[in-house]
Amino acid sequence: MTHTSPGQHWWSAAELAEAGLPDMPTTKRKVNEKAKREGWDAISGKVRRRQGRGGGMEYHWTLLPMRARAALLQAVPVEEETRGRDEAWATFDGLKDSAKDKARDRLAALVEIEGLEGGGFTRSAAVEMVAASRSVSAKTLWNWFSLVDGVAPEDRLAYLAPRPGGGKGQRIEVDARFLDLVKGAYFQQSPTPMTAAYDWAVEASEAEGIPVPPIHQVRRIIDATVPKHVQVYLRKGPHALARYYPHQTRDKTYLRALEAVQADYHKFDVFIQLPGREKPGRIQMIAISDIYSGKFLSYRLSETANSHTVQLAFGDMVRRFGIPDHVLLDNGHEFVNKVMTGQVEYRHRFKIKDDDVLGLFPLLGTEVHFAKPGWGQAKPIERAFKDLCDRVAMHPAFVGAYTGRNTSSKPENYGSRSIPLDEFKVVLDREIAAHNARRGRRSEVANQRSFDEVFNASYAHGPVKKATEEQQRLWLLRGEGVRANRENGEIKIYGSRYWAEWMYQVAGQQVTVRFDPDDLAAGLLVYTMDGKFLGEAPVIRKGKFFGVADAKEHNRAKKAFERTTKEAARLERKLDAAEIAARLRAAGKAMPDDGLPEATVVRMPKVHPHAPKGGRRRVADPAADAALSASVAKFEARRKDKPEPRDPEADYARAKELQGMIAAGQALTGEQTEWLGQYVQSSEYRARERMYRSLKGKE
Repeated sequence: MTHTSPGQHWWSAAELAEAGLPDMPTTKRKVNEKAKREGWDAISGKVRRRQGRGGGMEYHWTLLPMRARAALLQAVPVEEETRGRDEAWATFDGLKDSAKDKARDRLAALVEIEGLEGGGFTRSAAVEMVAASRSVSAKTLWNWFSLVDGVAPEDRLAYLAPRPGGGKGQRIEVDARFLDLVKGAYFQQSPTPMTAAYDWAVEASEAEGIPVPPIHQVRRIIDATVPKHVQVYLRKGPHALARYYPHQTRDKTYLRALEAVQADYHKFDVFIQLPGREKPGRIQMIAISDIYSGKFLSYRLSETANSHTVQLAFGDMVRRFGIPDHVLLDNGHEFVNKVMTGQVEYRHRFKIKDDDVLGLFPLLGTEVHFAKPGWGQAKPIERAFKDLCDRVAMHPAFVGAYTGRNTSSKPENYGSRSIPLDEFKVVLDREIAAHNARRGRRSEVANQRSFDEVFNASYAHGPVKKATEEQQRLWLLRGEGVRANRENGEIKIYGSRYWAEWMYQVAGQQVTVRFDPDDLAAGLLVYTMDGKFLGEAPVIRKGKFFGVADAKEHNRAKKAFERTTKEAARLERKLDAAEIAARLRAAGKAMPDDGLPEATVVRMPKVHPHAPKGGRRRVADPAADAALSASVAKFEARRKDKPEPRDPEADYARAKELQGMIAAGQALTGEQTEWLGQYVQSSEYRARERMYRSLKGKE
């Protein structure tokens, strides 16, 4: 639609530059230079002083080039001349407070004029008086009256408000085909700059004869007609769109300590000198925290994210605090594996089979919840990592070892130092303890308390499921098919040797062991191949080559083992060989007859020519025989006079009885006290104590 005059007659240099009209400069400075060069200010009635803040000059639209004037005449109104009541109030509600205040001032001026009219003044006189008192022109007041002509008094405020867009009420008409070209190129997930999309659309439009509007008008129309969230989806995808929807606030007040825990990995931005490695690397931490309080409960370090470290970290938590009711994990392989979550639904990993082994979490009655993959907000521990791990990575003790968060934020001293793993652990332990103890937390359950205080207050009164020794063993790593030494049952893994006295029974056999790889000195738990627990095997500690103290300690242990073995052997063999031989003689059992028949035909042997003639006969010696008989009789008499041997079992039973009397508060006689004091110091008593303690442990 073509008009005889544009909606706006007077234009400032800035407005002309912003309009992007054909044959007109696009900067304020260039517009002013064009006006000065063409002598616009010398044309009478075409230039005036601009009213309002900033001042400057305004130019009549007829000074513009022909194509620019034609573009203005093709402009279409943004709004209809008359607006409905609902539309006017909707527009008013969307204005800034400053615009609403202007509308109230205008309404107050009109009310004042009408009040003067009621006092006997004419409207013209009243307008002149109010214009003088309010420092506005009479024409402006008459324009305000025209805005509310025929409008109900209660709706005047909405119609008196300034129009959005600077009051121009005009915009350049943009061909829909050109907009489609721009949108098609601009709304890509590359993402494409607006200037590039506009240039491509111009190139195609010029070839197809489509009108080309200025870029600022295209940008305004797109921003006004395409909602922000739609632009985000088209240019950044569904993941970015999800962040524009208000997040859910999850209430933790109904929880209690250790009811629900969460776990995740974090890689520290610190160069660590790992044992046995020439080049430094970065270490990862699996951390477990309580969801209710935010307290870090346990952690383990490893070079990579793996299920073994996760299993050990949960074992540390279970041993110290107890078994949680719920656990929140992501779907990484280190968490979603059959050892930990076997037969758990909705793992998003692996197929669930009926013959799968039940995982450790369902085995202990812990319900597993999986966080949304790739959505860090689903796990509150991510926020805790930001608070804790920056303090660790940027600790003064690690200056020179900080790697930066990414390749573009490397510090100047990048790679100048690496931290030994033991030193890193010391600082990490201290910072985790400080993180848990720091007061002033602002969560809905903390109320300015520390995580430790929140956890301890709830833990002291809430129901806690403590793990038995058998359940605690489940969290140690499992090694299949370890063969014990064929001589003494000793087990050797990872360069360490383990042995206990009871391990002779598994010598040369295949066994299963559970252990903590970060604490190999803690010993092994030994099982049969079908899962039956056998016992514990302590580590055999190494001694210095010339270490006298180490040698003495080893020798003492060896002698104690020998004494115990000898005592156990004595208890096992109650009869010696002589007693058994005597009892066999007393039995007097004759040799059985083998049924050999008497020979009826006898043949004499052939005598060799060189065989000796005759033979020697034993000469009887009555004196020697008498001496031998006397020695035998003397031995028998001495054996009969020997007192009956003590019963070790009876002595041990008597000692336990006397100890029970002492525990019950009963008094002992002097003879009983003396006998008990001597007996408990004997090797026989110590051997039997160890033997009964070992048998009781196996039960």
